[in-house]
Amino acid sequence: MVSTLACLPQYPGLTAVHEDCPMSEVASGSPNSVAADAPIQFLRLPTVCARTGLSRSQVYRLEAEGRFPRRVKLALSTSAWVESEIQRWSAERIAASRGGE
Repeated sequence: MVSTLACLPQYPGLTAVHEDCPMSEVASGSPNSVAADAPIQFLRLPTVCARTGLSRSQVYRLEAEGRFPRRVKLALSTSAWVESEIQRWSAERIAASRGGE
């Protein structure tokens, strides 16, 4: 059974193959899609800072300016970033710094 994951409104095409297993997500062509065999991985702030080289305040400032991926609310007081979006942002920074090579 395939169901839409309403808990992730920023991914309108995201569906789950098994209702019981939210980590079995597959996408239907959205720009934020993931491979059917690759579960979505969430990164907490210390990991985002370590992978990007940005400080906590830089991450939040760039996010507020719309120049960094937005957080996903996982629970009442828990947020994280989607790993693939952080990787894409990093690749864009590398390309931009090298003149779009």
